[in-house]
Amino acid sequence: MLYDLHTHSSCSDGQMSPTELVNLAKQQGVDVLALTDHDTVSGISEAQQAAGSVLTVIPGVEFSSLWRGLNIHIVGLNVDIDSPVLRSAVESQCDTRQQRAQTIAERLEKCGIKGALGGAQHYAQGDSIGRPHFAKYLVDSEYVDSFAKAFKLYLGAGKAGDVKHLWPNISTVVNWIKVAGGMAVLAHPNKYDLTQTKLYALLDSFVEAGGEAMEVVTGQQEAFVSQKLSRVAQEHNLLASCGSDFHSLGQPWQMLGRMSALPIGCSPVWQSW
Repeated sequence: MLYDLHTHSSCSDGQMSPTELVNLAKQQGVDVLALTDHDTVSGISEAQQAAGSVLTVIPGVEFSSLWRGLNIHIVGLNVDIDSPVLRSAVESQCDTRQQRAQTIAERLEKCGIKGALGGAQHYAQGDSIGRPHFAKYLVDSEYVDSFAKAFKLYLGAGKAGDVKHLWPNISTVVNWIKVAGGMAVLAHPNKYDLTQTKLYALLDSFVEAGGEAMEVVTGQQEAFVSQKLSRVAQEHNLLASCGSDFHSLGQPWQMLGRMSALPIGCSPVWQSW
């Protein structure tokens, strides 16, 4: 069985519709796919309908949270998308994203970039606005010639469009997921570039909040990273998840269904389902 439990569609910052994502998953031989768009579950029903009986679509979501001033992502797997608590959480997060988008646009305008908010809204198509939508506008409007340049000059860390969110804390986000019947998974822990001491502190806080799993494998990461995270997960009695964190074609290190295998000794999240 091939599981990919972290993917994104055009309902957040991915470039494929939920149907296109599912069709690609079928081509890639994925058996179980979790759609985990940022702060929205709007694509789940479409993805499940497109899946038919060929593969299983797990309803998921990826929420942002704050821990010691850092933006930490938490994936919810097997959530009830009709849960009133989850719906309220999604609405709250989307409001925060909209406020942030307004601020990004205002800052970009001071840099001489006009119409950024309208452009980002156009590419978001009514869903959550993220920096990739602004990046696409910058490229298509010929302010820059690539996504990489958009982030390097305007949207990356320390640049005008680097606007911090006022996200809820980890405990709040984990509670949202658990009340909605889901499993809380710490997403891509190696991407936060934490020392071992800080990573352990983060996991202590996550477990204390009720977190149950962590991504041991994210995309095409190196084997020694997976082995390290496997040991960390076991030390904290956390189940192991895996996902590509797929957003679009052209990113081979995050290709749908093409993750490294979970190391021996892990307890996969799906064993508890």
